[in-house]
Amino acid sequence: MNTVRPEDEVVGICQDLIRIDTTNFGTNEGPGERAAAEHVAGLITEVGLPADLYESDPGRANVVTRIEGSDPSLPALVVHGHLDVVPALAHEWSVDPFGGEEKDGLIWGRGAVDMKDMDAMILSVMRSMARDGRKPRRDIVFAFFADEEAGGTYGARWSVDNRRDIFDGATEAISEVGGFSADIGGKRAYLLQTAEKGLSWLRLTAHGRAGHGSQINTDNAVTRLARAVTRIGGHEWPIEYTDTTRAFLEGVSELTGVEFDEGNPQALLDQLGTVSRFVGATLQNTSNPTLLSGGYKANVIPATAEAMVDIRTLPGQHEQVLEMVRDLAGDGIDISTIHDDVALETPFAGNLVDAMVDALHAEDPGATVLPYTLSGGTDNKSLSRLGITGYGFAPLQLPPELDFTGMFHGVDERVPVESLKFGARVLDRLLSSY
Repeated sequence: MNTVRPEDEVVGICQDLIRIDTTNFGTNEGPGERAAAEHVAGLITEVGLPADLYESDPGRANVVTRIEGSDPSLPALVVHGHLDVVPALAHEWSVDPFGGEEKDGLIWGRGAVDMKDMDAMILSVMRSMARDGRKPRRDIVFAFFADEEAGGTYGARWSVDNRRDIFDGATEAISEVGGFSADIGGKRAYLLQTAEKGLSWLRLTAHGRAGHGSQINTDNAVTRLARAVTRIGGHEWPIEYTDTTRAFLEGVSELTGVEFDEGNPQALLDQLGTVSRFVGATLQNTSNPTLLSGGYKANVIPATAEAMVDIRTLPGQHEQVLEMVRDLAGDGIDISTIHDDVALETPFAGNLVDAMVDALHAEDPGATVLPYTLSGGTDNKSLSRLGITGYGFAPLQLPPELDFTGMFHGVDERVPVESLKFGARVLDRLLSSY
C-alpha cells in the first residue's frame, strides 16, 4: 500500500488554497470564501469523511467535520483555521499575491502565513488519518471558518451562537499563530501561544458647527477630532507583565543569559531578532488610530468628523483601558463600539501543552519551547464563550533570517516548503497521540 503522508501533500494543498482569492474587506463582501469552503469540503469528502458546509450569510461559508476517537470518555479537541485573508494590493507585491507560486524554496501568496499554511497542515493530517483508518484517542473536530479577519461575525462567532452542536464535548482547541520557531540570542526556540490580548474597535464621532471655511470657527468638528485622536494615539501606556509574558521573558533570560530587568526589558527584547516587535506589543496596552474621515469640500467646515481606533488590551484590563480612552477623547466626542472581544490567558501547563511540546521535541530534540502572548486575536476568542480553552499551535521550523512575524498582513507573504512539511509531521504526531 502506497500511503500518502501528510508532508507529501501539504504543499500542494497550501498552494491551491492561496489561489482561491478569499479577501475579506470587512464589509460582508468577498470574492471567494464560498469557493474555498467548497474546495475544502471536497478534500474532506474525497477521503470518506462527511463535510458539513453551512453559510451564516450568502457566500459566508464554513466547513466542519469530525473524526471519532477510540476513547469516548475523553473530551473532544477542536482543530480550527480560517479561510479568509486580508486584502493584498498586487502592485506592491513582487509576485501574484494569489498565484501560490513556489520560488526559492518558499510558497508565496496572501495567506501563506495567515493562515492557509496551517489550514493545509490540518487538511493533510486529517486526510492521512482518514485514508489510513487511524483513529485518534479522542474526537477531533476539524473546523474551517469564514470571517476571522473581521472578527468572526460570520464565522466562529456565528457558529458558537448558532451551531453549538459542532462543539459537543469539546474542552480544548488549537489554531494559528503559535508553535513557530524564532532565533533568540542565536538559539532556536518555539513560541507556543497561551494568551492573546483583548480588542476593541471604536468609532469616534466629533460634533461641531458647520460653516464656511473662510470664517472663524471655534466649534470645529475636525479640530476636535484631531485633538482626541492625537491624545489617544500618543498616550504612553505603562509596561505591565502578565503571567504569560513574565514566563516568556524569564525563559528568554535563561536561554540567553541576559538579565531580566523589569524596569527596562529592552535588553531581552533585543535578543528576539525578528520577533522583537511582535512580542514587544504584548508588554502594554495599545491604542492606535487607524482611519479618519470628515468633510466633503475644502471650503466647508463639516458638522461631524469620524475616526476609528484599534484598542488592544492585556488580560484583565479591558474595562479600565476603555475608560482611559474615553477620558483621553474628551468632551464632544461620541464613542461607539464596532467590535469588542475578550483577552485570553491560560497556564503553560497541562496534558495538551505537554503533548504539543512532546510533538515538537520528536522532530527537534531538545528544542526550547516558551509560552507567549499574541498581540492580535484569533477565533479562540469565540470558542472561549463555550468554555473551550484555546492555544496557538501552527508548528513551523523557520530559518532564522526569515522575518516570519513581519509577514502577517504584510507584503510578499511566504512560507518555506520545508517548514510546511515539518509542521505537518508535528501536527500528525500530536493529533495521533493526544
